[in-house]
Amino acid sequence: MQVEASLADWLRLTLIVGIGDRSVHKLLKAFGLPEQVFAVSRSAVSRVLSEAQTTKLLGAGDDAALHERIEKSLAWVAAPENHVVTLADADYPQGLLETPDPPPLLYLKGCRELLARAGIAIVGSRNATVGGLANAESFAQALSGAGYVVVSGMALGVDTAAHRGGLKGSQSAERGGTIAVIGTGCDIVYPARNRDLAHAIVAAPNGLIVSEFPLGTPALADNFPRRNRIISGLSRGVLVVEAALRSGSLITARLAGEQGREVFALPGSIHSPLAKGCHKLIKDGAKLVDSVEDILEELGRPMRTDGSSENASKTAPDKPLQVVDAASAAVLEALGFDPVTLDALCERAKLPAEVVAASLMTLELDGLVQTLPGNQYQRVG
Repeated sequence: MQVEASLADWLRLTLIVGIGDRSVHKLLKAFGLPEQVFAVSRSAVSRVLSEAQTTKLLGAGDDAALHERIEKSLAWVAAPENHVVTLADADYPQGLLETPDPPPLLYLKGCRELLARAGIAIVGSRNATVGGLANAESFAQALSGAGYVVVSGMALGVDTAAHRGGLKGSQSAERGGTIAVIGTGCDIVYPARNRDLAHAIVAAPNGLIVSEFPLGTPALADNFPRRNRIISGLSRGVLVVEAALRSGSLITARLAGEQGREVFALPGSIHSPLAKGCHKLIKDGAKLVDSVEDILEELGRPMRTDGSSENASKTAPDKPLQVVDAASAAVLEALGFDPVTLDALCERAKLPAEVVAASLMTLELDGLVQTLPGNQYQRVG
């Protein structure tokens, strides 16, 4: 088939070891589509590539290992849920095309149509607090319900919560969903703890996994910061939920700013290291948000496929506090939302240590309190 032949040329060009994306872009700009690249003379190629790269390009037809990788990729694409989108395809994401270095190929697993829908990225700490995870999931669910596709990186922590919320908010083929941009090949799940999540995303009518990396690419440290530009490139804006000052989420936020996207940040306790990154973003001009409506007012509501605007759903209302006794109520009232030690909490609540400790255990089981490093406690939600 002509389509398969064209894809084989794209795969052949992008899978040659030693010829990276930057060189591929140079070749495409100079000669056109991949089949035209392979038709030009050595002297023409050598004006674009180094001599070593020119030799690799011209010798690609005799590379048995390369041919095997191409055949493996074509066999993978034959499955109905698997796709490869090239720069020349009409459904290559427009937002990504507008970035400085769009990937020549995108490997997809799931609902390809999500690439055309309005996205919003939700990123944050891999070691998020209970409250941070709850915020990420509830914001994602509400944004997905409002029509946005939630984009994240399928890491542990905030990313995982965002994908789960995106799936929950997706109730029909015309609404929301989630896109996971990964740092491995699409045939590898990383981290392994998210295997069930990856399967749920692919199985959902509004779920998609995206990678720029060839099949079989393992989890390499350098690949994860690189995929952040795709997360922001697929999104109209980026929401950062809990991030330390050296968090990779700040890279995504910076890239979003450079790409002309909106940057949003959730504030947190001034005592929490996981709030420092968000506070820095806010100081640098990111919009402080404490409700989904803040984001929807800034970005608007995406249009559905029938041309009408989605009705926005707010974040889920707070659940009533299920406090079982007066002591637990007093401890919760004294706790507040900043971290506090047991001794300080006893003094605030005017209760003995054994009573406060018992109440904290009950409240933690009810999901109203979390234990922090350093034997400190914090109210949740």
